[in-house]
Amino acid sequence: MDATEKLRNLVLAPYIIKATALIGKRRVTGGNMFRHQIATMGIIFDYKLFDNYVLLKASVIHDLFEDIPETNENEIRSIDNQANQVVDLVLEVTRPKGMAKTTYLKRILETGSKNAKLLKVADRISNLTDLHRDLYSRKKMCEYLDQTEKYVLPMAEEVNENMAIELKDLISLRRKQMRILNSPGLLQL
Repeated sequence: MDATEKLRNLVLAPYIIKATALIGKRRVTGGNMFRHQIATMGIIFDYKLFDNYVLLKASVIHDLFEDIPETNENEIRSIDNQANQVVDLVLEVTRPKGMAKTTYLKRILETGSKNAKLLKVADRISNLTDLHRDLYSRKKMCEYLDQTEKYVLPMAEEVNENMAIELKDLISLRRKQMRILNSPGLLQL
């Protein structure tokens, strides 16, 4: 079965409708959280994971419970015959309130399902794409890149070699941009 045939069976509309609740949630990088959900799904499509319907559906709502805590979980669980798996995956990648980011990422790295790791890697690729020096301090960017190398890159190396290559490239590019922006003699506007 080719990609077109696989995608014909994918029903995303109910999940996209739920994700529209994120339209009003602003991202520091600009835009809104809904666009980030769609970008994360696009990354999963880009890696040709067309037949992983649970992963694709979860990507569309992966930040929903974290950013809209009043979301009715049972409503989502009743969407279709994969909804329980979708919600379970979203909950697996949802950081509990009060949990340190490094603890959360370490947990996914050490005990997360393959789908949780794929979703976290796609999410981080989207975040790194939007990581710009004019929005974050050098310190915050360095910490984020270090965190990505320590926790998310090993996930990628485990679940998808090509995603690992993209992550390495993004990390390298962001570090290079920081060096250029912080080099003496650069005209500061």
